[in-house]
Amino acid sequence: MAARSIGSLNISFGLVSIPVKLYSATEASRAISFNMLHKACGSRLKQQYICQKEEVPVAREDIVKGFEFAKDQYVIFTPDELKAMEEVGTHMAEITEFVPLESVDPVYFDKAYYLAPDKGGAKPYALLAKAMYESKRCALGRWAARGKQYIVMIRPVEDGLVMQQLLYAGEVRSMKELDIPRTEVKPAELKLAGQLIEQQTVETFDPSAYTDEVATRIQAAVQKKVEGQEITLAEAPEGGGAQVIDLMEALRASLEKKSAARPGATAEPAVPAVRKAAKRAQPAAPAEAPAAATPAARKGARKKA
Repeated sequence: MAARSIGSLNISFGLVSIPVKLYSATEASRAISFNMLHKACGSRLKQQYICQKEEVPVAREDIVKGFEFAKDQYVIFTPDELKAMEEVGTHMAEITEFVPLESVDPVYFDKAYYLAPDKGGAKPYALLAKAMYESKRCALGRWAARGKQYIVMIRPVEDGLVMQQLLYAGEVRSMKELDIPRTEVKPAELKLAGQLIEQQTVETFDPSAYTDEVATRIQAAVQKKVEGQEITLAEAPEGGGAQVIDLMEALRASLEKKSAARPGATAEPAVPAVRKAAKRAQPAAPAEAPAAATPAARKGARKKA
């Protein structure tokens, strides 16, 4: 089914205006959600606002908006006052500057939109997309919609342009707020870590390789409920404490495991340190081992042989 445009706007590029259609790049409607029901009769529940002071429901027409400037102290705004503060939509995204693609940290990324040329915009659309793609730059600008003003990044992709809504600086926390201790990394550790990264490196990101297993389980459970079946929940195994092993040993063991997993690869004998790490990482043996695994059973097997 063809995608449906959710709006249109013009991209202002110098003296050039590019009419484009706007498409949502994500589908929130596909997310699984549950409704709140009354346990006794199964009817859907209706949300109500309760006055904390009088403990009575408040009708929508009796609700006003206020801003808390101090503890339990509010200034009230009328609908007209709130409307007057909104940004007027201009249906225009004005490009203010071009920056290298890698200079915009993905932590600032918010909602994404696909852009397609509208009537009369195919040529300038293609020109802007190709020019940015070859220069490895993206465009930054402003866009007003729904009463708000947004920072947007227009970036080229192989098939066209994507408009990425960005967060403001005040909406993104700084890493400096975290207590991250400075830790020395030894050259040998860094080398092994680099080798492990190389073994797991692929050329491109394939999103289809990752599936939402939780959503799949929920959908299967919903279908069983619909069909009148009982849902059985598997009990999670009891796990012990996390095994703390030497970083170098863990890296070597990881490299050996990845090498052995490759088709046609022959794993080299494990070094003593790896065997020691693997032995410590092994879970405890079951309380009752199979008879063939006991020393007496092995001894009897040798006599028969």
